[in-house]
Amino acid sequence: MLFNMPKYRHPDFNLPKFKEAPDVKWEAAGKDGVAPANFHSTSMYPEYFKIDGKWVLAEESRMDSSVVICDDGHLEVVENRNLKKGDKVILGRSENGEEGIYMHCNGFEDEQGQIADQFVFRQGRSRETSYARDYDTLFELMRHEREHGNIVWVMGPAFSFDHDARHAMQSLIEQGYAHGLMAGNALATHDLEGAYLHTALGQDIYTQKSQPNGHYNHLDVINEVRRSGSIPRFIKEHRIDNGIIYSCVKNNVPFVLTGSIRDDGPMPEVIGDAYQGQGAMREMVKKATTVICLATMLHTIATGNMTPSFRVMPDGQIRPVYLYTVDADEFVVNKLLDRGSLSATTIVTNVQDFISIVAKGLGVVK
Repeated sequence: MLFNMPKYRHPDFNLPKFKEAPDVKWEAAGKDGVAPANFHSTSMYPEYFKIDGKWVLAEESRMDSSVVICDDGHLEVVENRNLKKGDKVILGRSENGEEGIYMHCNGFEDEQGQIADQFVFRQGRSRETSYARDYDTLFELMRHEREHGNIVWVMGPAFSFDHDARHAMQSLIEQGYAHGLMAGNALATHDLEGAYLHTALGQDIYTQKSQPNGHYNHLDVINEVRRSGSIPRFIKEHRIDNGIIYSCVKNNVPFVLTGSIRDDGPMPEVIGDAYQGQGAMREMVKKATTVICLATMLHTIATGNMTPSFRVMPDGQIRPVYLYTVDADEFVVNKLLDRGSLSATTIVTNVQDFISIVAKGLGVVK
């Protein structure tokens, strides 16, 4: 099976409803960080705005933000907290052209092969769902993305607790299947603990046996990294030669670590300011064409909210952004599916098993 990129179809702006639609209205923001009343809030779908009689696509979109008309006519999607006084903010709450705003939800849909039946089994995603085709599709997608796209992994700490999962993810990074990684303090802490002391939270990552005074291990690792001043410096000074974070540093794969109020330490690179962290995550997401979220509910929801369903490539091509979420909890994966993204695929399984299947399917481990 070869991967075929879905073709995007723009709306037919020759239709009367588009030709007769008015230009959008806008109002200047009166204060930094505050949108005018009746501001238009974006979705994850492509949205067009009629300006001087021409329909213009807002690129690099995301959910729950305002649209600003720049002086050169370009549209910029801006979080309300980042608005500046004087920004020309588009107004309107309808999305079918009546106010010069059109949301295009079906640009990538295949018009053929639709089932007419109103009732079918297995419309949801659960532990009973068959994921064989999802895996095969993911393998082909990732082979394509390694050469032509940008794969971002969003990871919880579960990988760091298992020897084989760490090895599988390290191998995927080394073979070019990662262009960015987003996680919290815990993933970095316990992955480096595994590399430094062969434990995670004091348990051997292979035998799962608790080690004497093992509950100190992750704190000792954080302390040593802070003593070194940075994760790369720690890796060099302590001759770390395995793991997920090690592989990112070795292969120049950028990572964004965002903290929470629960964090120990934290690691020097962890961003403690929530909004600064969100900004760093969004900068990474802006480059992504495939995002894979693994066993981290808060990071998954945050990433889903800032990830559009489409990407405008440098050559002008519009392509889908593929969004995967994998978790043993059905509630977590369905939180992302509930966003309504046509490109979202959810898999209910243990993420340690998932990453091993992916690494074997791509041939990076035996």
